[in-house]
Amino acid sequence: MIKEQISIFDMFKIGIGPSSSHTLGPWRAAQRFTQSLNQKGALEKAETIKILLYGSLAKTGIGHGTDVAILLGLSGDDPVTFAVDQVTPKVAQIRQEKRLMLGGVRELPFCDTDDLLFLYAESLPFHPNAVTFQALLADGTAVSETYYSIGGGFVVQEGDDGNDGQQVDLPFPVQNAKDLLVWCMNTGLKISELVLENEQAWRSEEDTKIGIRQLFETIRDCIYRGCHTTGVLPGGLRVDRRAYKLNKKLIAGQPYVDYRSWVAAIRAGGDRFQYTLDWVSCFALAVNEENASFGRVVTAPTNGAAGVIPAVLQYFIVFHDGYDEDRIIRFIATASEIGSIFKKGATISAAMGGCQAEIGVSSAMAAGALTECLGGSQRQVLMAAEIAMEHHLGLTCDPIGGLVQIPCIERNTMGAIKAITAAQLALQSNPDKARVSLDAVVKTMWETAQDMNVKYKETADGGLAVNIPLSLPEC
Repeated sequence: MIKEQISIFDMFKIGIGPSSSHTLGPWRAAQRFTQSLNQKGALEKAETIKILLYGSLAKTGIGHGTDVAILLGLSGDDPVTFAVDQVTPKVAQIRQEKRLMLGGVRELPFCDTDDLLFLYAESLPFHPNAVTFQALLADGTAVSETYYSIGGGFVVQEGDDGNDGQQVDLPFPVQNAKDLLVWCMNTGLKISELVLENEQAWRSEEDTKIGIRQLFETIRDCIYRGCHTTGVLPGGLRVDRRAYKLNKKLIAGQPYVDYRSWVAAIRAGGDRFQYTLDWVSCFALAVNEENASFGRVVTAPTNGAAGVIPAVLQYFIVFHDGYDEDRIIRFIATASEIGSIFKKGATISAAMGGCQAEIGVSSAMAAGALTECLGGSQRQVLMAAEIAMEHHLGLTCDPIGGLVQIPCIERNTMGAIKAITAAQLALQSNPDKARVSLDAVVKTMWETAQDMNVKYKETADGGLAVNIPLSLPEC
């Protein structure tokens, strides 16, 4: 059996909101399909294309922008570089002209109602997030491929054996928290140091640092942009952006001109508990309001939970003088390892496990990362991650209107605060006396996911999604 190998850049991906599994994943799947057609010499022969969305992708696809992502992916655009202000105009143009430039080179007729089908009552057995692409070629033959978006932007093609050709010889292979702790105890390495050693199996240390720097710059810019953008979120729920108003209130007229001076202005306000709490909420709101608006974010480890880790990292930067490249690298490296343990042992997909798999995992990642950066031991890091997830067990995913807005945005503030609390508890505790291990929580989370009713797994078929009339304002 091939063991899963997960890099920092698998857990953290730069993309466009609002959902890693419903937007980024389908976008990547569409890109892979066009690449497959090109490799088969079929791209230039394509005459028509149809897309079939199954399960959760169908039920919440419109609200999550799945249709938008697929059209852009089929058009040859990339979520890392595509200008976010061109998302809506380009998709509108495709729909208005009823033409799609497949792979950016082959013009095809395309009609939403005929060629992009939402199969609400059908689901494929491997995973709820499934999409099938069908291309009819000029010679009358067809090419059909099915992909599964399994959470966090990860995509698996039907028939894959799990070996993507990227297996490397890791010096410290880790499948669970026990493995991680054994390696740390044997070597004396911090978790972040061990992660960075493993990353050298894929690329040079300098390239890893450059990549992490790019992740942080995207996170930093997303927080700052979200705190300085006003308006109403798209989608019809009429949700006001709150980060802008909260930032303006909290900054209380302190002058600043850029991110660095903004951090200084926040620090000038002191470190009172309520003040700090409000800023953590503001940071999380900012990211997820950007995410809900098709903004550029970093999956951490998903888009729906993209505000938790940035909010806790920004808290560390502002209130613990953490604006230092080495500290930021340690934070992101540690967080990635905690996230990979959950992905290997359970899931990071809300369509498989409910919101415990997204907000819960991101909170655990942030808690562990903060604990290491505040001087915690390896055992305290794992303890913090366990505490954070333990108190998210059973959390459902019930997005109102299928949008990544209510309750998703506020849940990121809760996840961030729980992460900070979990870190503080772990730092003040003796982990040798802990009765619950991180591996036990991962196992419990997966069992809970399997027991959870499907209507609470990102289908908008239960919970708040069916009990809050769409005509009501946010509460």
